[in-house]
Amino acid sequence: MYKIKIVQTEKEFLYEPGKTLLEILLSENVFVDNPCNGKGVCGKCKVRVVSGIPGDLSSTEKQLLKQEEIDTGVRLSCLIRPDSNMELELMQKERKHNVLNSGYVPEFAKDPDIRKQLIRIQKPSLTDQTSFEDQVSRQTECPVIPAEVLSRIHFHEGLYTAVLHETDKGQLELMALEEGDTSELLYGVAIDIGTTTVVTSLVNMRTSEQAANDSMINAQKHFGLDVLTRITYELENPEDGAARLQEAIVESINAMIGNVCRDAGIEKEQIYEIAVGANSTMMHMLLGVDAVSIGKSPYAPMFVKARDIAAESIGLKAAPGARLYCLPSVSSYIGADIVAGAYVCGLQETNQNVLFIDIGTNGEIVFSNHGELLCCSCAAGPALEGMNISSGMRACEGAIEDMKISEEGIHVKTIGDEPPAGLCGSGIMAAVKELIRTGIVRKDGAFVKPDKLEETDYRRSMLQLNGKKREFVIAKEPASLLVTQGDVRQVQLAKGAILSGFYALLNQAGKQMKDLDQVMIAGQFGAHLPADSLIGAGILPEEIRDKLVYVGNSSKTGAYMALMSRTAKREMEELAGKMEYVELGTIEGYERLFADCLIFPDIAEGGSKGVFKRVRPLL
Repeated sequence: MYKIKIVQTEKEFLYEPGKTLLEILLSENVFVDNPCNGKGVCGKCKVRVVSGIPGDLSSTEKQLLKQEEIDTGVRLSCLIRPDSNMELELMQKERKHNVLNSGYVPEFAKDPDIRKQLIRIQKPSLTDQTSFEDQVSRQTECPVIPAEVLSRIHFHEGLYTAVLHETDKGQLELMALEEGDTSELLYGVAIDIGTTTVVTSLVNMRTSEQAANDSMINAQKHFGLDVLTRITYELENPEDGAARLQEAIVESINAMIGNVCRDAGIEKEQIYEIAVGANSTMMHMLLGVDAVSIGKSPYAPMFVKARDIAAESIGLKAAPGARLYCLPSVSSYIGADIVAGAYVCGLQETNQNVLFIDIGTNGEIVFSNHGELLCCSCAAGPALEGMNISSGMRACEGAIEDMKISEEGIHVKTIGDEPPAGLCGSGIMAAVKELIRTGIVRKDGAFVKPDKLEETDYRRSMLQLNGKKREFVIAKEPASLLVTQGDVRQVQLAKGAILSGFYALLNQAGKQMKDLDQVMIAGQFGAHLPADSLIGAGILPEEIRDKLVYVGNSSKTGAYMALMSRTAKREMEELAGKMEYVELGTIEGYERLFADCLIFPDIAEGGSKGVFKRVRPLL
């Protein structure tokens, strides 16, 4: 056994040799950023070895670490297998994150399928020995009283509150009996489980008021920052991978339930239903269902239908008998979060041409052609959430979220007005938009050569050469922040994927961009993307600038509507069955369209504005 000490916190713990340093630190709940889940490709799980023998420097570390980092003892924790006492200095810290927990809520009828009813139990006598069950059944019209409900109650005369659940078949079930009048206390929880963040709202189901909110980074981050990395973890750990991923998200939800209950001054035993919107992978992992099939061809999910089960069956802590309702999905990559968004935005009822997109690691797109729905998913990659970017980070304090380049210099805006620590998704988008606008990056995505610029050109000093590679320097102090050619290529691939998805769906429906009446932007990332960045980086063309509508966290709104309306539940289930999924890779001519959509718009100063000259219709 050897000992590791963390310098900043003086935390000490013992470990057995054999595992990587990253695995050891994560098992002790020590925060280390690890987007690739220890695969040795992201270069972000840095630690500084103050004392101890970390082993020889690997070729990967030589490639991913700067020489000055190597000289000061910085190593990648996923590539070290320690076998000595060590002192470590952590390179990152947990930061307060900027999480979206609100969004557009349409008008809808409130008819929750959980309600309370007062009943009165009469004292039995020798001449009237009517059972407790029969008295309850007669007043509630529930034919059978579950034994577990009876086991929690003492038979005596008086007032009780029955907690009733109406099933999808219109039958009443008795969830619980509470002594006395508790009819004023009827709460539920609406949750959006995203790959990156989890958002929770406590809802007063009597008044429909959202009484408290909480959010946190998805605890499954320890197993990778994207769905495919987490699926790979399941594949590589067949015995307990799914169970550990489920445990992580369930513990997070229980913690958030505790937080919102404390904020609202209620007990968790007063929460009777939990409604969840999530992408397909997160829904599988919440329920402990093997998600491996989602990650390999033909990418078929284990299930897509809605689920209405006992919350306690997966370890969620709420009232005895509380229900868990999981919204329906369409396919592996069109999940319940997108079904919720389509429903919230009324895409099934509109008489217009509406394009809906939730931009994240995957760009999920729905096109409503006067109520007929086509949908697709395009692999935008983690670049748009700040990952796979050399100076990328999550949207938390210190992250650059906007940028302007001018002759006076580079001006950045950071979350929380903290010193810049890196670029989040909106930051890298703003940076690329500015690089294109100023002509530092050409339409083909390549940096302009510094020697092609005049000596007096302000842009020349913003570029540097790293060997033969050109880089844009945002800052050198206190930390080196760059936009590399590789970063631009990552954004370019994401832009090509999303824009080609737009055109593909429109072509399938026989429509053009000019036919669109609205473009709805949903989700955590989309809410922080101004039109200038979306259009300037080429994700959307100039012609739809005035048609953009931001709808916020529509996944959580859909969960809220499901919580408050059994009609909404049934309609979302029907809607999921009517959404036609289009697999982009099977469309003739798609590869050519994708290549065309990689070209950045011609918006360099002095150039034409937002013209996609090379985009051709599909064959």
